[in-house]
Amino acid sequence: MSYRAFSPKQKTVLTWWVPGNVHYSREAIVCDGAVRSGKTLAMGLSFFLWAMTCFDGMRFGVCGKTISSLRRNVLSEILPRLAGLGASWKEKRTENLVTVTFQGNTNQFYIFGGRDESSASLIQGITFAGVLLDEVALMPKSFVEQACARCSVAGSRLWFNCNPAGPNHWFYKDWILEAEKRNCLRLHFLMEDNPSLTKAIRARYERLYSGVFHRRFVLGQWAQAEGRVYDFFGLEMVKPVPTGNFEKWYISCDYGTVNPTSMGLWGLQKGVWYRVKEFYFDSRVKHRQMTDEEYADALAKLAGDRPIDGVIVDPSAASFMEVLRRRGWRVQKAENEVLSGIRLTADYLKTGKIVICEGCNDILREMDAYVWDLESEARDRVKKEHDHALDEMRYFAATVLGKKSVGFAVATVERRK
Repeated sequence: MSYRAFSPKQKTVLTWWVPGNVHYSREAIVCDGAVRSGKTLAMGLSFFLWAMTCFDGMRFGVCGKTISSLRRNVLSEILPRLAGLGASWKEKRTENLVTVTFQGNTNQFYIFGGRDESSASLIQGITFAGVLLDEVALMPKSFVEQACARCSVAGSRLWFNCNPAGPNHWFYKDWILEAEKRNCLRLHFLMEDNPSLTKAIRARYERLYSGVFHRRFVLGQWAQAEGRVYDFFGLEMVKPVPTGNFEKWYISCDYGTVNPTSMGLWGLQKGVWYRVKEFYFDSRVKHRQMTDEEYADALAKLAGDRPIDGVIVDPSAASFMEVLRRRGWRVQKAENEVLSGIRLTADYLKTGKIVICEGCNDILREMDAYVWDLESEARDRVKKEHDHALDEMRYFAATVLGKKSVGFAVATVERRK
C-alpha cells in the first residue's frame, strides 16, 4: 500500500517525540479508534525512527497479541519502509530479535507475544529504552504492566495502539480515561485519518458492520455490547436449501454431555456456504445422555452419503474427536477465539457468504436468545445460554473460512489481514 501524504493526525504521531514539539514532554502515546484508520503504520514507523534517532546500543520491546500477528501487521509493513529510508536490519527468528542500524546507530528490538496471563513471565528481567504494544486491548493487564515496568532507561517512552473494546475494559479505564494523569498523549483515529482509503471503501466498511461492531470498528467508540449478539439477523435471511450440486461439505460440532450437543451440515455452492441440515440433542430435555459412539452415529447419519471434507469439533471434546478419528473422519480442532469468531460470523451472515437454511430450527431458536452478558466487567462476554448451535457455527466460520478470507472479513479482533 502506498501513501502519497500523511494525514494531520499521522503527522502528530510521527513528530510528537521530536525536541521542540508541543507534545515533547509526554512520556507515552496511545492511538486508538476505527479499523483501517492509519494508526498502525504511523505508530510503528514513528516508534522505530524515535528509537534509532535518540538511542544507540539499546534494547526495545515490540509486543503484539501473538508474534505471528506482530510480524504480519507491524514488522512486515515497517521494516521495508525503514530500509527505504536508508536503514539496514536483520532478524534472528529463533531469538525473536530484530537488529536495526540507521544513521550510525544500532539497536536491538525484541519481539514478544502477550496472549495470556502466563506471557508476563516472558518479558521479566530485561531492560528496555522503550516498548511498542500493538493491539494492546487484546493483551492481559499483567503482561502490559510488566512490559511498561521494563522501561527504566532515561528518556524511555511507552507506545500503545489498539482498536476499541468495551467501556469496562481495564486499558480504557487505566490509560484512555487517565491519559492526562499519566502524562500520555491520546490520539483518537477515524477512517478519515487514513489518506489511503477512498470514500467508496469507507462506505463499504459502513455497510459491513452492525451493532456494537459498527460502533467500535467504524466509529471508533469504546462501546458497550447490548442486546442480541446478531441483532441484524432476521427470518428474511433464512433461505430454502438450494438445488443443484454442492462443491464441498463440512460438519461443525459443539459437544456436550450434560449440555446440548449441536452439529451443523455445511455445503458450498457458488461461493456461498449453506447450513442445510442440523442435529441437536439436549440431555436435559430427553432425560438421558448419549455416548460418544452414539454421537458419532448421529454425525454419520447427518452426513449421509455426502463426501465430508472435514469435521470441525469443539476443542475441548478430546474423547469425541478420538472416536471420530478412529472411524476415519478428517477431524479439525475448532478455532475458539470467541469475540473475533463472533465478528467474523456476523460479517459472513450479513454479507450472505454463509446462509442458514429452512429446517435448521434449533439454530434459529438460539439466534433470538443469544445475548451479551452486560454484567461482565473486564471483558465483553456473551451469556453462556442458548449458544450451542451458534458456537458450532462460529467454529465453522473461524476455522474453515477465517484463515482463507481476504478483503473485509477477517479471522480475529486482532487486525485485518
